[in-house]
Amino acid sequence: MNTPINIQFPQKCLALLIGASSAGKSTFAKTHFLPAAVLSSDQCRTMVANHEDVLDANEATFAVLFLIVRKRLERGLFTIVDATNLDAESRKALVQIAHEYHLHSYAIVLQPDLKILKTRNQQRPDRQLPDRVIVHQHRRAQQAIRQLRREGFRQHWVLKNDAEANITYRPMPSDYTNCTGPFDIIGDVHGCFEELLGLLNKLGYQIQETTTGVFDISTPPGRKIIFVGDLVDRGPASHKVLKLAMQMVAQEQAFCVAGNHDDKLRRYLEGRQVKVAHGLEMTIEQLSSTGPAFQQEVLHFLQQLPLHLELDGGKLLVAHAGLEESMHGRVGSEVRSFCLYGKTTGKTDEHGLPERYPWAQDYQGRAKIVYGHTPVSQPQWFNQTLCLDTGCVFGGTLSALRYPENEMVEVAALQTYAISSRPFQSPPASSSTTLKAADILGRKTVETRLCPKILIPERQALQALETMSRFAVDPRQLIYLPPTMSPVKTSKLPDFLEHPKEAFDYYREQGIERVVCQEKHMGSRAVITVGKTATALTERFGVEKGLGWIITRTGRKFFNDTATEQALLARISAQLTRSGFWERHQTDWVLLDAELMPWSAKASQLLKTQYAATATAGDIALALAQVTVNDALQRLPALGPLQERIAQRQENIQKFRHAYRQYCWDAVGPEGLRIAPFHLLATEGSVHTDKDHAWHLKELDRFCNQEEPCLVATNRRWVDLSNEKEVETATEWWLDLTSKGGEGMVVKPASFVAKQDNTLIQPALKVRGREYLRIIYGPDYTLPHNSERLRQRHLKKKRSLAEREFALGMEALERFVARQALNNVHQCVFSILALESEEVDVSL
Repeated sequence: MNTPINIQFPQKCLALLIGASSAGKSTFAKTHFLPAAVLSSDQCRTMVANHEDVLDANEATFAVLFLIVRKRLERGLFTIVDATNLDAESRKALVQIAHEYHLHSYAIVLQPDLKILKTRNQQRPDRQLPDRVIVHQHRRAQQAIRQLRREGFRQHWVLKNDAEANITYRPMPSDYTNCTGPFDIIGDVHGCFEELLGLLNKLGYQIQETTTGVFDISTPPGRKIIFVGDLVDRGPASHKVLKLAMQMVAQEQAFCVAGNHDDKLRRYLEGRQVKVAHGLEMTIEQLSSTGPAFQQEVLHFLQQLPLHLELDGGKLLVAHAGLEESMHGRVGSEVRSFCLYGKTTGKTDEHGLPERYPWAQDYQGRAKIVYGHTPVSQPQWFNQTLCLDTGCVFGGTLSALRYPENEMVEVAALQTYAISSRPFQSPPASSSTTLKAADILGRKTVETRLCPKILIPERQALQALETMSRFAVDPRQLIYLPPTMSPVKTSKLPDFLEHPKEAFDYYREQGIERVVCQEKHMGSRAVITVGKTATALTERFGVEKGLGWIITRTGRKFFNDTATEQALLARISAQLTRSGFWERHQTDWVLLDAELMPWSAKASQLLKTQYAATATAGDIALALAQVTVNDALQRLPALGPLQERIAQRQENIQKFRHAYRQYCWDAVGPEGLRIAPFHLLATEGSVHTDKDHAWHLKELDRFCNQEEPCLVATNRRWVDLSNEKEVETATEWWLDLTSKGGEGMVVKPASFVAKQDNTLIQPALKVRGREYLRIIYGPDYTLPHNSERLRQRHLKKKRSLAEREFALGMEALERFVARQALNNVHQCVFSILALESEEVDVSL
């Protein structure tokens, strides 16, 4: 029995089966590979021509095959092409496709003896070929074996006759996704050994050099170091840095990626021609005192360094000079060049050096990328990327990122060891990347943490695009939109359309034990972004808008008058300062979800053209009707009930007018406005959805007090749903509120995010009062025939919409706070606008 040939592929690559007809390629593919990974030319020909023997369909056949190859390689899936693959140009085309997706190509040549090929061909029940064709194909397969290396194949194997194969797969060089941390990621060291010791000590690592030259290393439990490369050159002790890093990597206490200076040292130690400059001469001199054995160890260490690391399930990527998303987990010369040197524009800057392309501005990936290479004055997250090279060797600092805590730790350079050829880069401004139409048009699916997949239909996306393009504020201001809110089920009580009992029953059914009932203010929903200073806000959001901005729930400016807006924000900011808010939350900005009153401040035109007009028309029409009926009553006594109905409707008109007028007053300037915040949504570095509503209300109470009358605290009642006395008290409170003209209340579970069986439940339910509902359903909604009709309400769509919009809003905030690309934030905000165009009963 033949010894099997061991064939090992990377997990991501393209492979070709090569051989004459009847060489056994399809049988080999079925035996050794997953069906989905095998792309058969015969199958593709059948797809386009209904039969695998239709040879004049070759062009279409391979167009389909090449398309599928592209789509699979784009996703990083192992793909093997089952065809004769005897044509050199076709092979080169497939190798080029793999190269475009930064993957290597491999080949297995099945080359039985010619006699075996002829016999198998004669035994085929369907497609037998002339012997001369088999001879020709066998010869071409033999020629291909000699050409594969030149054509760009990384490796190939030749299987003679019935040789067996043992197929295995190895991880990609960058695949450390099973390593979840925690990590301490250290920027470019450049031979600054003493500073490295100081930083490690500050991070909690204890390093002692023994008399034998070996380090005694004690690490914090569970933590590992990651070096972003450029361990050597320019600094005073590159050899010591290497010795320490090599020992930590060998002892599995650290990872290290290759930097361009490390790679140049490797090439020097291999005896290759390099220019000894930019600090390499110092490293060579320092290594000369260590002896050949250590230098050989250094060479072996540098040769084994990966170019980049994918960690923590793909959530973190470390590369010396960064990496575009399309290259993550890939290989090849372009990936190597980017990892070591970054990307350049092809031009030179004013210092005569290659002009670096700002790749991070275009980055939209989910993985956080930590890199070095380009000295910056201070590390700052930008589109999910962070540069940790703070120029220690040039007199700056040596910096580290604690992951996943996202805490920065640094030590100052003991001295300036080298002079930088160009000034340090300033921290990047907030992302200026705007939403791209290609990201949102068409039928899309948005993945969020709270709802795995949310579908956005194409028609609704088009409507949202018009809204966002024509009416919304500057995209950089648009980091969140609030969700719609569902009412409770229709009440079974005869005099109520909505009642607290249905809210309490719903949350009991969902397994919620405690809820908060908050007074519902009759104003306009306002999303308020306010900064400690205008400068701080501009630095974070990249837009100059004074102390902040106030937008509506559909992303439009709340105030057309900027002076009023800024005066109101100044009062809020000053009150936050007085209450110690900025220091308490370690932030320079805050996002509040609030109600802004009076209603007339935003809805004055609506009041005039819809509500006041309805009341006036009702007064006039019913007064004339009453006169006519009164005149006819003596002649037609049967009109008595009609007279009573008209009187009832006149009374309803007065109740309708009274209902909306309660929410209107003359607000001259910001002094007449009131703001009732109910959610403290986000501050720098934190989305506060992990805190319960008790925390939110307590924090808001700290600055909603008598010192600033424009900020109003929200009245509330806490209810233990198993305590009937508390349920009864809350119901009486609601009855009292609504009897005095209040809108009603909002009932929320105690937790900000509540789930049952890992599924979101309603984040809030509104319970509106009997008189307030006249504004929604009209003056006569309480008449029996109207009331009965209105009881047939369907809430399923509304509730689904509320849950999806809530998940999208939270996802948008989480992406913004994590400093993901603005495109990723906008994807969620845009989707909320799109969902708002769903056909749902607006009265709900």
